[in-house]
Amino acid sequence: MSVILCSHPTDNVLQITLNRPEQRNALTNDVLKAIGDALHEGKARCAVVTGNPKVFAAGADLKELATMKAIDCHLDPRPELWKRLYHSPIPWIAAVNGLALGAGCELALHADIIIAGESARFGQPEITLGMIPGAGGTQRLIRAVGKSTAMRMVLAGEWLTARQAHDCGLISEVSVNELTIETAVALAARITQQPPLAVREARKLLLTAYETPLQQGLDMERRAFSLLADTADRQEGIAAFFDKRPAQFEGR
Repeated sequence: MSVILCSHPTDNVLQITLNRPEQRNALTNDVLKAIGDALHEGKARCAVVTGNPKVFAAGADLKELATMKAIDCHLDPRPELWKRLYHSPIPWIAAVNGLALGAGCELALHADIIIAGESARFGQPEITLGMIPGAGGTQRLIRAVGKSTAMRMVLAGEWLTARQAHDCGLISEVSVNELTIETAVALAARITQQPPLAVREARKLLLTAYETPLQQGLDMERRAFSLLADTADRQEGIAAFFDKRPAQFEGR
């Protein structure tokens, strides 16, 4: 059985569905590699990653982790697999229903946007197992929700409801459970309708803002803004605005 299922619910949108229901979509190296391969396939301009109605992903596969010693963790390819997801060539949205715990929460944190159903629960409970988050749960989470909330989630193993996650900025929208994927796909479709070069540069700069000083980020932004001035899509976008018609972007 394939660990993920891929489909194209609309033009230029890829849907990746985690497909390990009996293991609550636990994330093994094989699953992470499969997600990365799908994101890098080059056949879509935006993607939605989702699970099932009860579980997005309930963490790493403990059976896989249980046998690993320190040297195994050091040599594990998992950090590179996570990095490949973060540096996906296309934007991707996590559509979360049910549990997103441990590595599942970290998977959502790697997405560009998170849409969550009312049943969604986000947590980093590794501390209760004598571990700590190992795929960004201490670093990306604190940037997303702030110090105090991140400390509670990581040190006490507390979970956030979808509403709490929205209030602290972890997710962008709370949806009715039955419409979570549909809402995410609709947003992905809107992204694919924007000029591809501008989307790529804007996304790159937004991600860079996490990792660079403000002035360096501003300099990079201005450079990209200037380079886009020569694109046909920019000329088309402005012309369409004045002509009061939909723009026809071609990615050049």
